[in-house]
Amino acid sequence: MIKLRNLVRCFRAGQGLAYVLRNISIDIEEGEFVTIMGPSGAGKTTLLNILGMLDLEFEGEYLFLGQAVHELRPKERAKLGRENVGFVFQQYHLLDNLTVAENLAVPLSYRNVKPAQTASLVADALDRFQIVGKKDLFPHQLSGGQQQLVGVARAVIASPKLLLADEPTGNLHSKQGREVMELLGKLNGEGTAIIQVTHSDENARFGRRIIELHDGWIESDTRSDPAVKRRCSTEAIDELRG
Repeated sequence: MIKLRNLVRCFRAGQGLAYVLRNISIDIEEGEFVTIMGPSGAGKTTLLNILGMLDLEFEGEYLFLGQAVHELRPKERAKLGRENVGFVFQQYHLLDNLTVAENLAVPLSYRNVKPAQTASLVADALDRFQIVGKKDLFPHQLSGGQQQLVGVARAVIASPKLLLADEPTGNLHSKQGREVMELLGKLNGEGTAIIQVTHSDENARFGRRIIELHDGWIESDTRSDPAVKRRCSTEAIDELRG
């Protein structure tokens, strides 16, 4: 699914350059659940932004689904990202002036989905995540866990091949955080590839591969035994409903 070769990302710092990512080369297969870890400033979020095609100012090669992202024009890259990548953000990034149902419809508007199909997909997502009762509420009327659940539903409503999660439980208490991670694990079990950035060893256990970054370099890349991968409980969604 993803091939990175000698990826470098740097920024201007005074009269010189500050390197955030250095010679990153990794392969990520379809359906993997990968965790990116490392100390603050290691380059984790920068790498996630490049993978999501939000940051295009890099050197090296990036292939996604066989397409050379580094060679695509901006509109082509944007289209590739919109059609294949979903995002779960630490700060939720829900639109305050839109209801839950309207927030879920936003990614579909980028794909020019017809109104009737949009209504059907939104209804399916509300039902799948068991948030039908929240559909007419605004984000400020939801708990943090409920907002994050809506964020996950919005991220996957268009059936992306890749889900990127940046500290998806950073603003949640431990119980809500576990429930969100169980939900991500369930989505991965259904075939969605997930790449998460986290500082949490507990969250990392939901995946089967950990890439450690340090000062922009890959320090380690390890895989765990599939037999010890956490099983996801369907009660996670019920708990988040509140």
